[in-house]
This record gives sequence, structure tokens and C-alpha cells, in this order.
Amino acid sequence: MTVQQRRGPDRGPKGRALDDVALAEVRELLGPRERRRDLLIEFLHLIQDRYGCLSAAHLRALAEDMRLSQVEVYEVATFYDHFDIVREGEARPPPLTIRVCESISCMLAGAEHLIGELAADADPKTVRVMRAPCMGRCATAPAARVGNREVDHATSQKLLAMARGGAVSAAAPDYVGLDAYRAADGYQLLQKVRDGVLTTNGIIEIMEHAGLRGLGGAGFPAGKKWGFVRGYPGPRLMSINGDEGEPGTFKDRVYLETDPHRTFEGALIAAHAVEAERIYFYMRDEYPAVLAILRAEIAALEAAGIVKPGFIELRRGAGAYICGEESAMLESIEGKRGMPRHRPPYIAEVGLFGRPTLNHNVETLWWIRDIVEKGPEWFAAQGKPGHQGIRSWSVSGHVKEPGVKLAPAGVTVRELIEDYCGGMADGHEFKAYLPGGASGGILPASMGDIELDFGGELAKQGAFVGSHAVVVLSQVDNIRDVTLNLMNFFKHESCGKCTPCREGTEKLVTLLKEKGVPNETAMRDLETVMRDSSICGLGQAAPNPVNHLLTHFRDDL
Repeated sequence: MTVQQRRGPDRGPKGRALDDVALAEVRELLGPRERRRDLLIEFLHLIQDRYGCLSAAHLRALAEDMRLSQVEVYEVATFYDHFDIVREGEARPPPLTIRVCESISCMLAGAEHLIGELAADADPKTVRVMRAPCMGRCATAPAARVGNREVDHATSQKLLAMARGGAVSAAAPDYVGLDAYRAADGYQLLQKVRDGVLTTNGIIEIMEHAGLRGLGGAGFPAGKKWGFVRGYPGPRLMSINGDEGEPGTFKDRVYLETDPHRTFEGALIAAHAVEAERIYFYMRDEYPAVLAILRAEIAALEAAGIVKPGFIELRRGAGAYICGEESAMLESIEGKRGMPRHRPPYIAEVGLFGRPTLNHNVETLWWIRDIVEKGPEWFAAQGKPGHQGIRSWSVSGHVKEPGVKLAPAGVTVRELIEDYCGGMADGHEFKAYLPGGASGGILPASMGDIELDFGGELAKQGAFVGSHAVVVLSQVDNIRDVTLNLMNFFKHESCGKCTPCREGTEKLVTLLKEKGVPNETAMRDLETVMRDSSICGLGQAAPNPVNHLLTHFRDDL
């Protein structure tokens, strides 16, 4: 018996066959672009934008064209929420998608009722209604998105009318463009830095004296970060983390939709300081208007000769909260699944493409021009006694005037409510608050006079300011329901890399859904394991709301 006889009849090659039409379509769409591995997510976006989904044939063709294995392409495409994978024999999604935010601020504003109305009234053949995590429009909740059009104070009538009328494209608000920014002395500071009038060491010293910290969540001193990155041999890179996905956070969106060049100028000064060869600006896909602004203004900077073509490279996220973690964001920029890296080494030493990398949040960079022009003493003095600097607080929930509030570091939530937000909304009494988004925990109103800043009394209570997202709760809110909303978010957004986070978030959701008083012993055990064993901050901080529910809100169990 021959070998072929033992194997049986030859049925041809295994795996998905290449579709020549799909391959031609992919090659036409990608055009002359270099087929770099790190551009995989950008190419997936191009296909999804053109065809409304990622068909199996197009994924196979993309793998062929990029000389990647099918599994490499498939595992990346299926990791991110905004990619719609359609296998052979499956129906394509409807031509239009309406996404409704179901995160905490929108839940308080009636998102569940809105989702129910849309599900009942929308034609499923033409409109797909989807739940979505935080859209960064918490001050105008409930928030939604019709195609790429972001909608404030959404109602089912408004959303369906927009769908019928074709109002589905991104709509950028009025903002300070390059010409207006330069007319107000914009980029003069950058020129002084490039001319050597202001030295790198001098600027680092200014940042350290000002007390400027990372304002995306971790709060690491900006000046020290520059010094660390400069201490490692080049070539070096820089990244900007625009993946503002923490529920309740929207300050970065507001700054980029109003005065984007303050962030650009700060970024170019920081890049000069560490001698970065390129800046990668990672922006979440939930902000289509911001993405349109960034594309236009990067092109304007290139046309004006302020930056060389390609020096600032815009990268588009695809719906993954975990990419707010800096190492996961770098993985995504490299065209991979956004999974956190083990540390050490830290990204200041081994970062993007293995190079020393400076990473900053949007707001951190936004303050650099003001600090240098007005002096570090000016910025530091904006804080309350014992605290340095002014902060941008994203305030939402049951207050009369939600929004981005400029208030000192060390402000209390009671001061934010009364002095900056016009008090509680009519009919609402202050019951509790989230000091730092979903991750920062939930504290009772009796702790409303704690000074809000990194560390201090807030940390002693097992809470933190993080991204400075404050959500105010009232007597109408059940804290167990609030905690379940937050834990559902963490369950959905866990990347799945480490077991404590992946399994812990799921089990905590299950326990919170049980009727009657939940199993406190099991919840405390899960909390301990997640804090001690999770790879990154998501799993380590996810139990914070559960801890505070069990500690401060036992009447709501």
C-alpha cells in the first residue's frame, strides 16, 4: 500500500481557500501602502469602513496580501469590539448601527429605557441597535452614536429620525485650528525650544517644579518620566494615549474638540526633549469627530512645515478599554491584540518596537505650554494647600451642571458639587460618588470632604482619582445596581490574558446577580486574588466598587 493510499483520497489543501475577487478588492483598497505588520489594525479599519464588515474572504485575502498567517489576522480582528466578523454563510450586519452607551452615567440617565425603545421601534433589517461602553459624553447622557454621528441627550425619536435622514457622518464642532492657534502665539514656544533658547534640562526642571503629573490615571511626575526615557540609549519614540475609556471620563475629548494644538505643541516639545524620532497618537475609535480633527490638523502641521510628513502618525483604536493601559496600547499600535505586557522592563526602556518610549496622556501635554509660559510657580499654586496644580474634572451624574470643571488638586467632591456644578439636580440628595471613574471605587456622601488627589486620605479608603472622573449618585440609586453596572463593564473589557481578571470579573458579576444577599466570603476571596495576581491595573482595581459596596453600603445589599 502506498503512502497516498494509507492517507486516503487527496481532497486538496486544508483551510480557507483564497478568493481571487476578495484579494483584488483588498489590494485595490490598500493601494500603494507599505504592508507593514504594525498597520494590520489600520487595514482592518479600511476594509470594515468600505464593506461594513470583515468577511471571511477578506480576512483570508488580507492575510495573503500581508504575508501573515490567517490566525494572526483573525485573532487581532476578533479581539476588538468595533470589528464585525462575518463567516461563510452568515448574514452581514444591517447597513446602519446605532450604539447606545450603557455605562454608569448613561445608566443613571435612562439608557436601559432608551435601548428598549429602540429595540422595539427600529427595523432590524436596516438598523442594528447595540449596547456600547462609555462614549465619553457623560455630561450629556444618555449618549448614543448613529453611524459615526455622536448624539447628546439621545432619545429614540431623535436617533431614528437621524437614521432615516442620513445624518450618520462624523460632525466636528468648531475648534481652534492651526491658523487661529498661531495667531495667538501658538508654536512660538516650540520654536524657542528647537532654537535652544530653552534647554531640555531647563524644561524638565520646570515640569518638576510645577508638579505636573500624568493625568490619564497613574499620576507619574512628567519631568521624571522625561528624564528616565532620556537615560536610555536611542533611538527613542513617543506615544500619546488618547484611549480615554474610563467610564465617566471625557476631558480629553473636550480639549481635542476645542483646542487640539495645545496638545500637539506640548507633544512636540516633549518629543524634542527625549529626542523621539516619531510620535504615535493613539485615539479611541469611539471619538469619530476627534479623529477627523486630528487628521485635518496633522495634515495642516505638515503643510506648514512645523513637522515633517509622517512624524506624527495617527493610530485608530478599535474598541478596547484595556488599550488605555500603556503597554497594551503599544501592542495595539504594533498591530497586535491589546494585551498588557509583563513588567519590568518598563516602556521607558523597552517600549514601542522595542525602543525607549515616552508615553503621555492628552491633558498632560495640553498643560505644557501654559506651564512654561506662565512659570511653574503659577501652575503649582493652583492647587489647594498641600497639593500642586489645577486639574480637569469630568463631572457627571445627578448634578445641575455637569461637564469638565477646572478645579484645584485637592478639591473635595462636595466643593465640586456646590461650587462648580450648581448643586445637586432638583429632587436629588447626595448619597455617594465615584472619585475616579469605574476603577476608583464608590464612597459615601459622609466622605464627601476628602481632598481629591493622588494618594493621601483617598488612598487610605481604597479609592483613587485616576482619570479625575467624578460621578455623583443620589438617593434614587441602588449602589448594588451601580456596582453591577461597573463589574459588567470590567467583565466585558477584560482582555482575558490573566486568569484572575478574566474569571474574577465574571464570577463577581454572577454573585452580584444572585437574588438576596450575595456571598460575601466568596466576593472577598475573589477580591484578594484579583488584587494580588492580576497582571495590570484593570484586574487589580476592578474589585474596588465591590469592596466599597460591602464596606459602606450594606443597606443596598
